[in-house]
Amino acid sequence: MKNSFTVHDLPVTERPRERLIKFGAESLSIPELLALILGRGTKGKSVLITASELLQRYKSLKKLAGASINELCNIQGIGEAKATQIKAALELAKRIEEDDSVKITKTAVKCPEDILHIIKKELKGKKKEYFILALLDTRNHLIATRTISIGSLDTSIVHPREVFLEAVSNSAASVIFIHNHPSGNPEPSEEDIKLTRQLIEAGKLLDIDVLDHIIIGDDGYFSMKAKNLI
Repeated sequence: MKNSFTVHDLPVTERPRERLIKFGAESLSIPELLALILGRGTKGKSVLITASELLQRYKSLKKLAGASINELCNIQGIGEAKATQIKAALELAKRIEEDDSVKITKTAVKCPEDILHIIKKELKGKKKEYFILALLDTRNHLIATRTISIGSLDTSIVHPREVFLEAVSNSAASVIFIHNHPSGNPEPSEEDIKLTRQLIEAGKLLDIDVLDHIIIGDDGYFSMKAKNLI
């Protein structure tokens, strides 16, 4: 029995593309959806087999989304083109969720926990530092959240222009900064404190209050406001 079948070996009514067109994307399994993203298989291996092997290796879409381009390229049948297609598709899915979370308007933010329950799941398990901006109105209701920078804060500089451009364009009255420490320790570094004070001064010029800077780690969180650092 050959194991090098392709999608074209399937009856037309069972092919993922045709089934999606006829019945909608929700009718397809995760391997079938992933197979459509990959497009085609390689010599001797169906794209459906490659998709199934990816899911078997990473166990879940969440873990697959966390794989690097290099890691994906180490899998037989996955080159840079297919690896980038996977990353792009899963990033779009993530941003749809972020759009949904942004629509949770009228959420009153009275303490760090109020913003943490919205942001923390986005930062859990991240291997890089994410600097996120929470925008609030005059009643401390959440307007939106924005990812401003990805990378180490001492190498990927968070510039006041980027931060407050978002604040001004969204008519925010105040902001809260949130970033994660992949090391797990939420204690702020000297660079964290220095950056926060620079951003506070920039906010004063625009009459936009900086309410807090919250650092998230595996062992909890650190609120600069609560520790009287701002």
